[in-house]
Amino acid sequence: MSRILDQRILLLVISFLTSLQSTKVLSEWKKCGDRECETAMSRVQATTDYLGPDCRYLNFKTGEEIMVYSKLSRKNENLWTGSKGKDFGYFPKDAVKVEEVFIAEEVEVLTKETDFLCLHGDKYDFE
Repeated sequence: MSRILDQRILLLVISFLTSLQSTKVLSEWKKCGDRECETAMSRVQATTDYLGPDCRYLNFKTGEEIMVYSKLSRKNENLWTGSKGKDFGYFPKDAVKVEEVFIAEEVEVLTKETDFLCLHGDKYDFE
């Protein structure tokens, strides 16, 4: 009985740590094409396959096109946010090359807690 309880406690701790990571703020600032970050800034093409560490990240294969909507700034400038079809998430800027720029002048805005939640389909995952 004690062994089963130990395993349940271990699973609870792992679950808690995983949920902390998936809601971790990656940066307090981001750059966008407009104040609401609704306008696509650029179109990029993947130069390598990428598989993100959790559901906040966009996974893609070499050659796929991605629309960029924001770029984290100050604390974590190497992550951009974009979409590929219905998928949306963060990805490293080193994994893509810019094909076309739509917005030349970027606006820096504060991030929101909701920027770092997992989005599955059309609902947020609160872990």
